[in-house]
Amino acid sequence: MTTTPQQDTQEPVAAHARDTAAAGQGGAGRRDDDSRDGGSRDGGSRGGDHRDGGSGAWRTGIRRAVRAVSRPEPWKRGPVLAALALLLGLLMLLHARIPDGLKNVGSLVETFLPWFGVFVPVLLAGALWRRSASTLVALLLPVTVWLNLFGGVLSDKSHPGGDLTVVSHNVGAGNPDPAGTARDLAASGADVVALEELTGQARGAYEKGLAKAYPYHTVKGTVGLWSKRPLSDTRTVDVAMLGMAGPLARNLSAEEKAATPRALRTTVATDQGPLAVYVAHLGSVRVNPRAGLSTNQRDDGAEKLGKAVAAEQNERVVLLGDLNGTTDDRAFAGLTSQLRSAQETAGNGFGFSWPAGFPVVRIDQILVRGVEPQSSWVLPATGSDHLPVAARISW
Repeated sequence: MTTTPQQDTQEPVAAHARDTAAAGQGGAGRRDDDSRDGGSRDGGSRGGDHRDGGSGAWRTGIRRAVRAVSRPEPWKRGPVLAALALLLGLLMLLHARIPDGLKNVGSLVETFLPWFGVFVPVLLAGALWRRSASTLVALLLPVTVWLNLFGGVLSDKSHPGGDLTVVSHNVGAGNPDPAGTARDLAASGADVVALEELTGQARGAYEKGLAKAYPYHTVKGTVGLWSKRPLSDTRTVDVAMLGMAGPLARNLSAEEKAATPRALRTTVATDQGPLAVYVAHLGSVRVNPRAGLSTNQRDDGAEKLGKAVAAEQNERVVLLGDLNGTTDDRAFAGLTSQLRSAQETAGNGFGFSWPAGFPVVRIDQILVRGVEPQSSWVLPATGSDHLPVAARISW
């Protein structure tokens, strides 16, 4: 067949167009396939991200924390804070080794020992502000020591029941309302009430206010015991109060200070047998910037009281009184080695009793031997600068 030049030219062009169209369709198909595959791949990736997002973020946070801690800068920050944290921990851990020869510093530290825990959150705040890893690690020492010493005090260890309720109260020599205090104590329902810091002027008000609820009572010097049960074998206990000081001393002459008893021992008759009860008011403690903590009178009285309890023939003993010190104080080792604290055994919290307006220490104690404390608590404030303390015991 004969063709013209024009036809020869058009045929290759048409063929090229057909090839291009076919290629375009194939590419489009491949792109569609790729799009479908890619969508599946992307969707799978997004689904995996969604599933792993929580754990991935957690792992990322851990890695960042590890990188932050592994850097030297956080460990170099806050060396003073870290040193203070270690010193705080060592102070609480080794409080018994602090010498008392230097102005009775050891006794002073032990009196306020629980309050040293307040410095932990202060140092923690400083560590976070300074971003000091070394301080955070150092704080583990005081936290561990404090919890070991006082962690058990924070729980409620009281139990229901009990055979006898006892109350001890330093009524305060300057109490403006002794009659009201007597009414409050009678309303407590206690079986036995021990009073300390009695004055001659106020004694009548207490005897009158407590007479109806407590038919039996005994008073020796500035301490007394009121009871619903009969009393017998009452005698004074020498706690060496020469040179008496404090608010009570202002109401006594020099001769009265030397001769006035501040402790007694009596026997309370109970359905379970005789109970030896000691009532004591040990010497006041004074803080003098020059002389430090003055505890000689109190410490001497604590030693003598400890010897009296050690010589006690009755197996069942209760000591009630204002000891002017905490059971953490080394001065009372002679007593705490023989007697248990009702508050520590069956109380809830520290049971702070002084000063009444804002109690920071427990210097009013109920210590026992041969009986089981079931509960221990602090009564509401009266007109005194001390809070009354109570405990329920059983046999």
